Amino acid sequence: MQGYRGASSGRRRGRVIRRKEMPLWQELPLLLVVAFCLAVLIRTFLVQAFFIPSGSMENTLLVGDRVLVNKVVYDMRDPIRGEIVVFRGTDNWAPEQPTQPISNTFGAKLGRTIGDLVGVSRPGERDFIKRVIGLPGDKVACCDDKGRITVNGEPIDEPYVEENSPLDQPPNPRQCSSRRFAEVTVPAGEMFVMGDHRLVSQDARCQGPVPIDNVIGRAFVVVWPTSRFTSLTVPDNWKAYASAHPVGSAPLGADPARGPDPVTTTAMLPFLLSVGVSARSGLWLRPRRRRLRS
Repeated sequence: MQGYRGASSGRRRGRVIRRKEMPLWQELPLLLVVAFCLAVLIRTFLVQAFFIPSGSMENTLLVGDRVLVNKVVYDMRDPIRGEIVVFRGTDNWAPEQPTQPISNTFGAKLGRTIGDLVGVSRPGERDFIKRVIGLPGDKVACCDDKGRITVNGEPIDEPYVEENSPLDQPPNPRQCSSRRFAEVTVPAGEMFVMGDHRLVSQDARCQGPVPIDNVIGRAFVVVWPTSRFTSLTVPDNWKAYASAHPVGSAPLGADPARGPDPVTTTAMLPFLLSVGVSARSGLWLRPRRRRLRS
């Protein structure tokens, strides 16, 4: 009987320490609040998603692509030639028109407001995405006898360029319709950026360099559509050029160290959190998207 009472007591103790799981209808609002707070923190300090609305970076980035932007990498180093960066344009930069109409209904405006908090909505009119061509002190010009841009007098092959601007078009100070432009010495603390689709891109050729302090982050991966999932690495030709010319003649600020970017943990964190929430709740929540002036 003593053994029986002990076994019975153990079962009672087991029943006492068992905790009933919260029903999904009670747990889901809490999970949504936690996920929203995490998304705001991630958007503010780590990674932000951007939607490509125009063709100025084709065929590297197509209209409708979604990219992730690392917002912490440039807290540790400065931009490198050949990287694709998101930045806020200066007053000289005219906003580019999106290819898709913008709805002004109450629901659409509310969705954009909420989406902006978590970093997946339409950006401001002066958010752009381009490729870094010149660093402070670099002398950038076009063209050499083969129609290539030159950086500090050295021609650069650009296999990623889609549909280049014509050589015979006269330069226009407010319209990047010509491939040719006079030599520009990039001021200290600024960078010279250009789109890969030179025929349609409005960039530093006619709108001037932009401050490095205006950089939001580095675009490092295309995440949607899944058929175009790929990393956005620095092209080999720029790596070779950088090995001989690591920085321009004017100081950037911090030394652009060549260690690995802090993107792996940063990029995986949102997905791990999403998987955790979806596994716990049994639901998969599709985020809204943030548009980007490209």
